[in-house]
Amino acid sequence: MIYLVEHFYSIQGEGRYVGTPSLFFRFGGCNMKCEGFGCIESTPNGTKVLGCDTVYAVNREHFLQNWIPIENPKELLNVLNLYDLPKKVDIVLTGGEPLIYANETIFIEFIEALIEDGHRVTFETNGSLGIDFERYPIYKKAVFALSVKLSNSNEAFSKRVRGDIINSIATNAKEAFFKFSIDANSIDLGLEEEISEIAAHAPNCDIYCMPLGGTKEEVEANTEPLIEFCKSKGYNFSDRLHIRIWDQNRGV
Repeated sequence: MIYLVEHFYSIQGEGRYVGTPSLFFRFGGCNMKCEGFGCIESTPNGTKVLGCDTVYAVNREHFLQNWIPIENPKELLNVLNLYDLPKKVDIVLTGGEPLIYANETIFIEFIEALIEDGHRVTFETNGSLGIDFERYPIYKKAVFALSVKLSNSNEAFSKRVRGDIINSIATNAKEAFFKFSIDANSIDLGLEEEISEIAAHAPNCDIYCMPLGGTKEEVEANTEPLIEFCKSKGYNFSDRLHIRIWDQNRGV
């Protein structure tokens, strides 16, 4: 079963295509918790849950009641008819972790239809789940934003850094780039070595660093130190434009 948490038409707020009008599909479920990011979300019954800034799309136990079960690719494709969209608008598949559904027939047929209609499809993925590019060649026509998690996520290295998978995606995809979430406190804790170790698995991929945070205040607190870090190391700084403008990460 595929679960859709939300969809919304906005601008891309992060990475290489920041500012690009995009239709987002946020899918439910993830293979990580990333509690080190320290974001707290209230559940429908008032329980506080710790995780990333989209914990409501990650934590199945507490948020499943708000996820929409999808049984047919047409249910997803019909979402495009709900908006007044430019022709061939960018489509961003995010989560949670959208690639937990990478082998699902519904998911694959949805992607095939989008790309056949001329949309650029971008996966926002943590880069830890493998894709069978030979069995499902449609993935070779997609863009992958590799948001590989750093140690500040509090996830185990062996779980969050899968060099073989990172290399496979970078080698087979139409386009791939790294996108790291970084807080000011992590900059002086071996961050350069950590990024370099990950990037070595896909040396031709550009590196974008963005300030960690689920609120405008948190993003702004991490921005200036991160800009200086990017300047010193030659990395690309990526704003989190949607949070800076709307002060939230949900449905904007």
